[in-house]
Amino acid sequence: MFGRKAPQHDESVPAWPEAEPDDIIPGMDSESSSRMDPDSGVKRGLKNRHLSMMALAGIIGPGLLVGSGGALHDGGPASLLIGFGVIGIIAFSIMQSLGEMTTLYPGGGAFISLADRMVDKAFAVAVGWNYFIIWAAVLANEYNVISSILVFWSDRVPLWGYFLILWFVFLGFQLLGVEAFGEAEFWLALIKLLGLVAYFLFGIIYASGGLVGQHETLGFRYWHDPGPFNGNGFRGCAQVFVFCSTFYAGVESVAVAATETRNPGVAVPQAIRQVFARIVFIYMGSAFFFGLTCPANASGLVNGGSRALQSPMTIAIQTAGWTGGVNLINAFIFITCLSAVNSSIYIGSRTVLYMAHSGMAPRFLRWTDKRGVPVFAVLLTNAFGALSMMNVSTGASKAYSYIVNLSGVSTFLVWGSISLIHLRFRAAWHHQGRTRADLPFKSLWYPWNAYFGLGANVFLAFVQGWTTLSPFTAGTFVDSYILLPLFPIIYFMFKFIRGTRLMRLSEIDLVSGRRTDLDGKGVVPEDFAGDPLPKRNLPWWKRMFRSF
Repeated sequence: MFGRKAPQHDESVPAWPEAEPDDIIPGMDSESSSRMDPDSGVKRGLKNRHLSMMALAGIIGPGLLVGSGGALHDGGPASLLIGFGVIGIIAFSIMQSLGEMTTLYPGGGAFISLADRMVDKAFAVAVGWNYFIIWAAVLANEYNVISSILVFWSDRVPLWGYFLILWFVFLGFQLLGVEAFGEAEFWLALIKLLGLVAYFLFGIIYASGGLVGQHETLGFRYWHDPGPFNGNGFRGCAQVFVFCSTFYAGVESVAVAATETRNPGVAVPQAIRQVFARIVFIYMGSAFFFGLTCPANASGLVNGGSRALQSPMTIAIQTAGWTGGVNLINAFIFITCLSAVNSSIYIGSRTVLYMAHSGMAPRFLRWTDKRGVPVFAVLLTNAFGALSMMNVSTGASKAYSYIVNLSGVSTFLVWGSISLIHLRFRAAWHHQGRTRADLPFKSLWYPWNAYFGLGANVFLAFVQGWTTLSPFTAGTFVDSYILLPLFPIIYFMFKFIRGTRLMRLSEIDLVSGRRTDLDGKGVVPEDFAGDPLPKRNLPWWKRMFRSF
């Protein structure tokens, strides 16, 4: 499915074929082999609850809990809400497009292989490597934070010593296989959700003046002093968008994990719809309570020092008078880092694995062991965690800011590409005589949703670093825009070397690449898309909440 293979069977054959005898991997029985993806060699071991929890809370980590401090300082509480809201709308648009395609084609490579299928192989290469850059940068951020927390607790071991210990621990865990990864992510994500709920309750009690020893209500004091925009106006609001795009990076990761899911026909639509709850509860809730309980002009938000980055949660608890709560918040952030590092290595390694299978990355990266683990891809991805050692010379806060700027523009480019791929998919779908009713999962408000996602992401990719122009600082400008020309450079270089061309609508393969659910019985009907009841006649707002 990674290339442009011609359809292997007539379209009258059911869309979800059973495994063929040729798919049996030597040395395995038929039952074990049926759980291995025949294209990539990974194991289909993720359960529905694993993917649902990954979609809801899997990638929550230092980006949200620590990085939001810098965003709050730059733009104030109002900018934080605006940034999370606007980027959340864009993320919702992207996930609607991705859900429609991934439910139909849950095979390896996700939107990277779909870019190859629907647009052009050179376009897929550019999308794939930009997506890998996002996770390399996110991984370095997470190693940066988790190492800083350990140094904060005990500086007897140097920062690089903690990094090396953690590097080998995470590497060893990834080699256990996708089932261990999924189970760990489920429980860690559950802890993260419970921790956020606890902080939201603390925020309500704190604002209401109900803490022990609190003599007056907090209310919306910090919205008045230092103000909703912390004195930075629109400029500060614009700076927040780059941070927010990095916080949202990962909502699309359910598409990457679809190949290793036992029942993609059920799990993928369910996970896609849960993204809405993630946006409203986790991101908007965090933005509101961070701005409510933490002053935007707190020096610790950007000058936490090299020992530990201070999040809005830490500062809020200190300001409330509970100095011992700092260690509790750091412990919570540490747990989120365990999950986030784990997820980043997983997503980054699967990205390069699928590119290697498609001729977009070195071939040795596609090797998998008997557990279905892409060992060399895991090693390569984890190696980029060494970027966190910028902390040694620049300090944790500055290191975090540098790496966030690198990943922000790539997020906009990848999201815009997903919208473009969706538009091409729908055009080919109708050109080849198919109708909207044939789709298992239907994107809301198409085509306006897809056009909005494309336009908004292209716009933000170009304007996200405009604040570096006045006053002009060469280093920050390069950091903000260095990855913008990388996309067309990769695209045109691969196109020139390989001689690829844009796929015609009539040539696009809409048949191959589908998978049957391992726990299902027979063919999954298209009208059901894995749901127990048909939903074609339900209004959009009911379909959105069907999975809760």
